[in-house]
Amino acid sequence: MRQAPGPDRTVNPYLRLLRPGNALIGWVGTVVGGYAVAGVSHLTGSGPLLVLVLAGFTTFLVTSAGNVLNDYRDREEDRVNHPERPLASGEIAPAGGLWALTFLFVVSPLPLLGAGLLAAGTPFLVGGPLPLGLWALAVALLLSYEGVTKARGFPGNVTVAFLTGEVFLFGAAVVGHPILALPLLGMATFATLSREIIKDMEDAGGDLSRRTLPQQRGLRVASVAARLSVGLALVLSPLPLLLFLSVGSPAFVIYLLLVAASDAVFVWSVLDLPQRLHAGQTRSKVAMVLALAAFLGAALR
Repeated sequence: MRQAPGPDRTVNPYLRLLRPGNALIGWVGTVVGGYAVAGVSHLTGSGPLLVLVLAGFTTFLVTSAGNVLNDYRDREEDRVNHPERPLASGEIAPAGGLWALTFLFVVSPLPLLGAGLLAAGTPFLVGGPLPLGLWALAVALLLSYEGVTKARGFPGNVTVAFLTGEVFLFGAAVVGHPILALPLLGMATFATLSREIIKDMEDAGGDLSRRTLPQQRGLRVASVAARLSVGLALVLSPLPLLLFLSVGSPAFVIYLLLVAASDAVFVWSVLDLPQRLHAGQTRSKVAMVLALAAFLGAALR
């Protein structure tokens, strides 16, 4: 029997509690979302980049808070499933985790407010309340996920999927083009939803604390749902070509090639369902990386 890994004592436990690698993906998504809809040539100079970097730190802090909240609520189960995590291993007391969680949620809007002050009087930051509203929505969804929707399975899948897509919408709202990001929001949401369903299919036998779609409806219905989600993401993928990319431009060609590759791998990820579930998950991750690269390619204009 394989022994579970112990805690890594070389890294500060509070840093490990944040899961910074996971949170960094949200930071990158915010920056990419802003540049994808506005284009590099329209956000020249260090000012727009700094604004998006600051807004990305808000995403980083909210994502970190979500990770801490997850570990805090699941600390008893994690003593068996993830004993290396700081709250489960006892390196951080529950009270310490609660203080860290509260601190992260409280300070998370500050980088965004700083970005607003930095961009005052310039054309590349939305003047209205939308970015702050999206921050508040993300916090509310994280709290509702851990408190309600996570245990209900599919509603929790939808919540996680939307939070993933909202990162791109948030970045686009910061630079004043939220409408253009709606296809990116939809693509990321439906693609993530497919992967979340596949993960639940893989864990259907041992996932006892949640009422997941595979448990309630079976693997065949869950497979149909995963394929439908991928299909919806594929339908949305050409929209950036029509909305904000010039036909024949380098950005058009790069996006077209990368999104076509991403779509192909997404289709591949659901072809074998309900067999080869782990392979489907892995392919879905590859497809997501290609999709992120496609969004970044769209910015090269």
